[in-house]
Amino acid sequence: MRDPQMTGYAPKPVAGLTPDQRVEVTSRKVACDGEAASGLGHPRIWLHIEDREVTCPYCSITYVLAEGAGEDHGH
Repeated sequence: MRDPQMTGYAPKPVAGLTPDQRVEVTSRKVACDGEAASGLGHPRIWLHIEDREVTCPYCSITYVLAEGAGEDHGH
């Protein structure tokens, strides 16, 4: 995923255009391949949740960190 600090680009949901598909997860690292968007999918990418949520730049699925989760300090 592109780094918004470096490129100025980060996917942002657009009301009425972006599908409102939110998936609750328990880890700050999530893999997305677009299969949950009920399409043909896209290349698998790994997303990192910095604060509370992250949106996939391919399929616009938003992954939301579950309350009290995400204290995994992996590499």
